[in-house]
Amino acid sequence: MASLTAGIEAATPAGRDRGVDALRALAILGVVLGHWLVTAWAPGPAGAVYLASPLSHLPALTPLSWVFQTLAVFFFVGGYAAARGLRSAALRPEGAPAGTWARARMGRLLGPVVPLALAWTGIATGMALRGAPVGLIRSMVLPAVGPLWFLAVFAALTAATPLLLRPHPAVTAIAAFAVVLGVDLARFWLGGPAWLGWANLAAGWLVPYALGIAWANGLLGSRRAAVGLLAGGTAGVALLVAGFGYPASMVGVTGAAVSNLSPPTLAAVCFGLAQVGAALLARAPLARLMRRPRLWATVALANLSAMTLFLWHQSAPAVIAVAALRLGDVPGLLAVPDEPVWLLHRLAWFPVFVAVLALAWLPGVIRRRLDETARLLRRRYL
Repeated sequence: MASLTAGIEAATPAGRDRGVDALRALAILGVVLGHWLVTAWAPGPAGAVYLASPLSHLPALTPLSWVFQTLAVFFFVGGYAAARGLRSAALRPEGAPAGTWARARMGRLLGPVVPLALAWTGIATGMALRGAPVGLIRSMVLPAVGPLWFLAVFAALTAATPLLLRPHPAVTAIAAFAVVLGVDLARFWLGGPAWLGWANLAAGWLVPYALGIAWANGLLGSRRAAVGLLAGGTAGVALLVAGFGYPASMVGVTGAAVSNLSPPTLAAVCFGLAQVGAALLARAPLARLMRRPRLWATVALANLSAMTLFLWHQSAPAVIAVAALRLGDVPGLLAVPDEPVWLLHRLAWFPVFVAVLALAWLPGVIRRRLDETARLLRRRYL
């Protein structure tokens, strides 16, 4: 471990913004832990299994959604990194055009999708051949492939980064916020159709992404801007929840009439603005913490596998649940999450969850090691 830590420290460029990498790692950690805690399965009649959210049975757990729903930070840092990366590519001697940069980014983003799709196609097929009901297969597969929705939006915004750089990114963020506001007004107050809300899937996440681009362009650097986003976003959420009936949970709750996340609502976007403000305030202290080699090594490794962890984190509990189907009612895994002790049972399964997730992470590590070895051999012998 000491040699790995020393190697990562030595390989890190002096100008690397470690605070940004720490924010990305925290965002991934929040998503992974949050979904682990709020995604549950419960046995039904005649061997059926259905999705059950502990937040619908234990509303006292709702504050956990405020801590672990960190997608806005993920999109914010993504916009920042994309804008910086595109600018760096253009400044290189070979002057990589925007299209070349976008294709390379798409390859890195979408590469892990193929193994995920193949794995769950195989699992679903195996369950079907064994006679599993369609509802059971759906309840297992849908959460596992759920991250693909967010990846699709993130990939689209990444591909659009060259275009998003041209207008003022802060204006783009304001325009996207206005779209979300208009869509929510139409849906909730003017009798508009529910499907209209899916326009917010792009507009809602464009807000923090465009703010990330603005940050990369030198805006939002002042403490006043960070505090303003934090205070304004928090006030907006409080007003919408307390005064206009928006759900308090910042994640979807099974059986709820309205979800703040699917599709994003104005409350989710305001919550994201507060998170962006908090991220801006936290960046400098995090950068100082990242001067500790062991902490930095952990964060660096997490960033190298960020997309793999994001895509596979829902598959790990689903795979465990599929393996446990024959056992019937399993506390913390296949049980109705209607008592506080469920949370303790769930946490007891965490080491198994980490072990299964590591199996998805390990091939990527091996592939990168092989790529590094191949590059070394080419330099020496070719």
